[in-house]
Amino acid sequence: MDDSFDPYKAAYGSMPSHAAANPAIQQMYINGHFCYAYKFGIITNGLGIVRDISFYNKDFLEAHPDIIVGKKSDSPDEDKSLADSKALIPTLKDFFRKHPLINPKTFLGDAAFDSIEIYKYLLQEASFEQAYIPLNGRISLPESDCPLNKDGVPCCPKDPSLPLKREGSKSHLRCGLPTMKFVCPKMKWEYNKTTGKSKRVCHCENPCTESPCGRMFYIYPEKNLRAYPGTVRGTAEWDSTYKIRVNVEKSINHFKDSFCVAGRKTQNEKTLHADLLLAGITQLITVMVADKLHRHQYIRSLKPLIA
Repeated sequence: MDDSFDPYKAAYGSMPSHAAANPAIQQMYINGHFCYAYKFGIITNGLGIVRDISFYNKDFLEAHPDIIVGKKSDSPDEDKSLADSKALIPTLKDFFRKHPLINPKTFLGDAAFDSIEIYKYLLQEASFEQAYIPLNGRISLPESDCPLNKDGVPCCPKDPSLPLKREGSKSHLRCGLPTMKFVCPKMKWEYNKTTGKSKRVCHCENPCTESPCGRMFYIYPEKNLRAYPGTVRGTAEWDSTYKIRVNVEKSINHFKDSFCVAGRKTQNEKTLHADLLLAGITQLITVMVADKLHRHQYIRSLKPLIA
């Protein structure tokens, strides 16, 4: 076989899309492993506390016929990302329908949710103002003379390795549309004692513009939500906020390990669904007890709380 042969794709294509025992047990490719499993979705808050559980069974698929089940490509990674992204919007719509008073402003998700459709729903239809989702590929700005780096930050036209510096995000338009302003990183504010005012002065040895203020570049997030989902990637704000996802991952691991949701022997869908809901109830009871005892460090840890 030649170098282009991919054994993972070959194995994926030859395996059935679901288990013979139950069509609801779907073939998946997770963390480098093939498996057959039931799939469910969990929505948590920033503390990792479960707010909703969706079991992706026959009832869910009937309620959302736009979700197509089965293999759609010969790539296991691509199919998993596609399945995750397709399930997200219906899951969130169901959640907000059940909880109309919950209006979150920040969404945290992994790279599987990096799609234009999801950004439009989160930032234009739902209540979210920011979507922290890593890029699953490069982005670009059409008809722009400023190249973008891997985080979507515009760079100097003469030196693509030099990112521009963000300077505020207030709208400068009469219509009030939000904008993001980037300026030359070699620009400095200098105070004039005579006039009593400060002005921009560019100290670039090889300027890309004749303006003494240096390059200024405006971004209109509503034109490219994927590039600028209410925030800028690669900044300290992005890094500190996205670290909150660690709580979510820990919570999911608690469900799998501590509550014994993973590694099940049963093939009974109703039993697994019931156990999953009981696991969520158990976590919420832990939160209530920890709150009453003022031991908030144990809101996700039942064993140390009991001890």
